[in-house]
Amino acid sequence: MTESIEEKKVPAKTPATARDEWLKVESLDLDAQGVAHNAEGMVVFIEGALPFEEVQFNVHRRKNNWEQGTVTAIRRESSQRVRPGCPHFGLHTGACGGCKMQHLDAAAQVAVKQRALEDNLWHLGKVRPENVLRPLEGPAWHYRYRARLSVRHVVKKGTVLIGFHERKSRYLADMQVCPVLPKQMSDMLMPLRALIGSMDARETCPQIELACGDAPGTTALGTIALVLRHLQPLSNADIGRLKAFAAQNTGVQWWLQAKGPETVKLLEEGGTPLSYELPEFGVTMPFKPTDFTQVNPHINRALVGKALRLLDVAPEERVIDWFCGLGNFTLPLASRAREVLGIEGSDTLVARASDNFRKNQPATSARRALSPTRFVARNLFEMTPAMLVADGSADKWLVDPPREGAFALAKAMADLHLQPELRTDGWTPPKRIVYVSCNPSTLARDAGLLVHQAGYRCTFAGVINMFPHTAHVESMAVFDL
Repeated sequence: MTESIEEKKVPAKTPATARDEWLKVESLDLDAQGVAHNAEGMVVFIEGALPFEEVQFNVHRRKNNWEQGTVTAIRRESSQRVRPGCPHFGLHTGACGGCKMQHLDAAAQVAVKQRALEDNLWHLGKVRPENVLRPLEGPAWHYRYRARLSVRHVVKKGTVLIGFHERKSRYLADMQVCPVLPKQMSDMLMPLRALIGSMDARETCPQIELACGDAPGTTALGTIALVLRHLQPLSNADIGRLKAFAAQNTGVQWWLQAKGPETVKLLEEGGTPLSYELPEFGVTMPFKPTDFTQVNPHINRALVGKALRLLDVAPEERVIDWFCGLGNFTLPLASRAREVLGIEGSDTLVARASDNFRKNQPATSARRALSPTRFVARNLFEMTPAMLVADGSADKWLVDPPREGAFALAKAMADLHLQPELRTDGWTPPKRIVYVSCNPSTLARDAGLLVHQAGYRCTFAGVINMFPHTAHVESMAVFDL
């Protein structure tokens, strides 16, 4: 709000030059910086400023053709400016850097992300979708069921800090609550700080990884798994303290990590194993706390349903799920298609996905039996036309890559289109591809290949607000022959 601007100071460690010039903010970039032009025509990026506001700012970085600064005063305030929902959000010294858009109305945040997707598709891929999908949205608060929280014993402050880093800093923010975490976890931050502070190992526990599961048979919050990274073996007294904390906090389950992810082990046997539900498809997905699962389970359920409706799989069709992971899309696809092939780069994940498939068979009264499904391991970043043909023709594809995208897959598809002689064994391309992306720039790059070299049309594209209040853009696009 305008009255709080005076409290927002550029940190003393950042040299700043005050400017008396008033600038009109034209747009917002994905780092939640207002974009304006100064009297010299130079682009200015202003933290804390929103589109259509008139602001003054401090300059703390300057290059030949742009400046970067922080808002110091607002003369005309945006109607989209709102009071942040977290006391640790802001531009003040010590502010948490976990969220960047809490001062912007939630609907306007989605509009910014939609614009970013469309801009990336056009400027990087020269692709314009024929139709824009309505954004997928869910709860704006208490949505984050996965998080990696840093831990520091700060001797000078006489306390332990747990949470995210301060904005533009290597220091941890002094977080007492976190409204994007589940409320039970947010309420647990201060007790966790006291717990770590009481331990012999308080100097050698740098991280707690959070993973939440559903309560069995529901989509309500169930098990709260906390993975404690410890650089030295824990004393018996510390083990006792962890067990006592779990006993006092319903649903908490401690896991210990001595070295790499392969060393993660459950502290105490028993309790409810981690899993999440996809009730639309009658599927339960078991997972381990260090497995990749979507941060936002509410949106994940909507995303899987939307992707399958867009894919429009018929009972007689064969589908390939590329970058299948634990089977988040594969198992729901197996409830619709004649046959499904899940392909993933990790042998371990392939084994886990196969196990998840077996655990969801046979049919129950709530669902029909899943169709024949096979999982295989491939290096998906080194795909060739020959490898693609060897996996056989499929009527539809589901592609859900990491941030690096699916360039090799799109390039192999383009090569097969441009060189028909490579299509051996009667191979034919899929009629439709649904591509789920966590990086609009790599989606745009791959879309350019699919549209301009592989013969597809981009018929739909839209954003999924998986991470409200952050600059992260999740999106989905549909390609048809």
